[in-house]
Amino acid sequence: MTDDIADPASPSGAPPTELAEPLRRAIGDRYLTYALSTIMHRALPDARDGLKPVHRRILYAMRELRLSSTGGFRKSAKISGDVMGNYHPHGDAAIYDAMARLAQDFAVRYPLVDGQGNFGNIDGDNPAAARYTEARMTAAAEALLDGLAENAVDFRDNYDGTLTEPVVLPASFPNLLANGSSGIAVGMATNIPPHNIAELIDACLHLIKVPDARDDTLLNYVPGPDFPTGGVIVEPPESIAQAYRTGRGAFRLRCKWEVEDLGRGQWHIVVTEIPYQVQKSRLIEKIAEVIQLKKIPILADVRDESAEDIRLILEPRSKNVSPEMLMGMMYRNSDLEVRFSLNMNVLIDGVTPKVCSMKEVLRAFLDFRREVLERRSAHRMEKIDHRLEVLEGLIVAFLNLDRVIDIIRYDEAPKPALMRENWGQEFIRATDQADYVSPPEGGEDGLTDIQAEAILNMRLRSLRRLEEIELLKEQSALMEERAALEDLLEHPELQWDAIADQLREVKKTFGKNSVGGARRTQFAEAGEVEEVPLEAMIDREPITVVCSQMGWIRAMTGHIDLTRELKFKDGDGPGFLFHAETTDRLLVFAGNGRFYTIPASTLPGGRGMGEPLRLIVDLPNEAEIVDIHIHQPGRKLLIASSAGDGFVVPEDEVLAQTRSGKQVLNVRAPTRATVCKPVTGDHVAVVGENRKVLIFALSELPEMGRGKGVRLQKYKDGGLSDAITFSIEAGLTWLDPAGRTRTETLLDEWTGKRSGSGRMAPRGFPRDNKFNG
Repeated sequence: MTDDIADPASPSGAPPTELAEPLRRAIGDRYLTYALSTIMHRALPDARDGLKPVHRRILYAMRELRLSSTGGFRKSAKISGDVMGNYHPHGDAAIYDAMARLAQDFAVRYPLVDGQGNFGNIDGDNPAAARYTEARMTAAAEALLDGLAENAVDFRDNYDGTLTEPVVLPASFPNLLANGSSGIAVGMATNIPPHNIAELIDACLHLIKVPDARDDTLLNYVPGPDFPTGGVIVEPPESIAQAYRTGRGAFRLRCKWEVEDLGRGQWHIVVTEIPYQVQKSRLIEKIAEVIQLKKIPILADVRDESAEDIRLILEPRSKNVSPEMLMGMMYRNSDLEVRFSLNMNVLIDGVTPKVCSMKEVLRAFLDFRREVLERRSAHRMEKIDHRLEVLEGLIVAFLNLDRVIDIIRYDEAPKPALMRENWGQEFIRATDQADYVSPPEGGEDGLTDIQAEAILNMRLRSLRRLEEIELLKEQSALMEERAALEDLLEHPELQWDAIADQLREVKKTFGKNSVGGARRTQFAEAGEVEEVPLEAMIDREPITVVCSQMGWIRAMTGHIDLTRELKFKDGDGPGFLFHAETTDRLLVFAGNGRFYTIPASTLPGGRGMGEPLRLIVDLPNEAEIVDIHIHQPGRKLLIASSAGDGFVVPEDEVLAQTRSGKQVLNVRAPTRATVCKPVTGDHVAVVGENRKVLIFALSELPEMGRGKGVRLQKYKDGGLSDAITFSIEAGLTWLDPAGRTRTETLLDEWTGKRSGSGRMAPRGFPRDNKFNG
C-alpha cells in the first residue's frame, strides 16, 4: 500500500504521482479530524455563553428573523429551515428537536425559546411537527444576544461563505450554569445541571470583589443545582463542595411529596415534584411494575391525577405502615430518587476542552464579559467620534448658513466646494449665479467628506435656530460620554464596576422576584431508612404452590387438598405441589447446580396456568428443575450430581440475591445435579442407576458452601440415581411397587464406607431407583 502508484495520465519518464498513504496514518488522521470536530463543534458547550453551535445558530437565526420576545411568532418550520439553509447544514429534525428542547420549561431552567403549540410534555410525548408549532425568542435569549450589533464578539463565515455568524454570543448572564448542558463527544462527555441565575450572579459579584475567593466560599451563594422540575437534593454538603471543587461528582435528587389525610386513619402520599429528566409516564409504568412484581408489598396502587401540575398518588396497602418507610422503599426501587452526575467538561475560550471547577467557569464568564465590555466601549467610541465629526460640520454650516446655501444653490459640484472652502473668513451673500464665487482650488481648511455629505443630506426643516442649540447640547453630551469611555478603558476597576452594575440589572430581570425566578429545588438530609425485612411487610396468608413438569408455576390461595386434580396445559402435568405461606421464600435447585430464591409473595396467582419459572428467574432452557422447597433457616441440605459427587451445604448459604441465582454445586456437562434433600438423620443412603445401594455415616460427608463435592458411590456404568439421609435406628423406609410403606432396619449388608460400590437393593425396592418413602 505504501508503494508509489504511477499516474497513467503523466508523460512517460515523469516521476510517479503518490496516491497512497499508510492505512494507519490515513485512519488516524481522519478519526482525529472527526473527534476534534465532534468535541469543538457539536457536543461540548462553550464556557462563555454556555451554548453548543446548534443552539447558538438557532438563536442567531431567530434574531435575524426579528422574532423578539414582544413580537409575533413564526412557524417553527421557517426557523429550522433558515437555520439549516444559512448556518447549520444538518437534518431539520435535529435542529427542530434542539429548538423544541429550548422551549420546554421542564427541561430548561430558563427557556430561550417561547413556543406556541405542542412542544412536548413531561410525560415524554414528542413535540408536534414543525409545520404546526410557532416560536419566538424569550427575554433570556435576548439577554444572551445583547450587544451583538456593537461588535461585542467576532464573526466568521458560515459553511458556504455566503453569510457570517457569531463565534460566540455576548451572554449577559452565565448561561452555562444557569441552563446546564449535556453531551457526548469522542473520548469525553459533559453533564452540567441547571442553577439559579440570582445565586450565580451573587457568586459572580463576590468573585469580582474577591478574585481569589475559594470554591467553598462560592457555595455560600450557590448551594447547589436548581432543577426546573424542582425536587429535593439530599446530597451531603461536603459531597456537593467536593463536586464543585473538582468539576466531577453527583447529586442525589428525590421527588417532593406530602401525606394527605383522608380521615378515619386513612392516608395516601401525593408526589408533587419528580426528579429532573424523569419521564412521568415511564415512572408510573415502573412503579406499576414494582407493584405487580410485589417488590414493595406495602404499596397497593399508584394513580396519576396530574393536570397542569404534577400529582401522583401512592396508596399504601395498610394504614399501619409509616409513610417514611414506604417512601424509603420507593426511593430504592423506582426513579423517585435518581443520581444526577456532574461532569463540568467545557470549552475554555471555545477551543480547549477542560474539566473545570465552578470558580473556573465563573471566572471564564467574567473574563469574557470584560472583553465584551471593552469591545462594546471601543465600538461606542468609534460611533461617538463619527457623530462628533458630523456635528462639527453641522455647527460650521449653521454658523455660515448663507455661504452653505450659496454653494449648494450655485456651485456645479457642491460637495467638493464645501470641502475646499475656508470657513474661517467672512462671506458676502451672493444675489445670483453671476455674483457667486466658487471656493478656490487647494483649500485645506474645509469640511471632511463625512461632514460635507451630512450637510448635503440635511433637511430644510433642520435649519431652525432651535436645531443649532440641540446640536451644541448633543456635542457636549457626547464629549462627556467619550471622556467617560476613555476612563473606563484605561482603568480595570471601573470596568469591573460596570460589569457588576450590568449583572445587577440582569438579576433584577431574572432574579427571585421575577416570574419563575425563585429557587425550585430544595435541600434536605437523606435520613436513615431502617431496613425492613420483606416478610415484615407481607400479610401472612396460606397458599398452595403448584409447579408443573414443564416449569409453569403459580400460587393458589389457601391450603387446598394436595390430592385434588388440577388443570395444566396440554402435554403438561403436576411436578411440585406443597403448602406454603406468602411470607415464605422458595428455593429452586436446578440441574445446572444453581440455587434460585423466589419470594412466595411474588408468585403469579392461581386463576390461570401461572407463568414459566424461567421468566421469573434466569433459568437456562436446558437446565431441568431438580427440587423446589420452602427455605428453613438453619437447616442443612444434601446435594449431589449424577456423577455421584456431593456434599452437605447450610441452607442459609444457598440463598440467592439476584435473578441469576447462586452457583453451589459445580457440574460440567453431561453431568447434572440430581439430588437436593434436607438432612434429617445420621446416615446417608445412595442408590445408583445400577440398583446398588450404599449406606454410610453422614459424618463422612464434608460441609461446604460451594464445590464439586466428594465421591458418594463408585460406578462402573451409569451414575447416581438418588440419595437420602435418615436415622440408622429408625431404619430406611420406601414405598414398594404395591404402594405399601416398607422399613428395613437390618442394614449391615449395605453399610460401608463412602465411595464404595454398594450391594444390590433389597427385594421390593422401587423400580425407578428412588427413595420415595
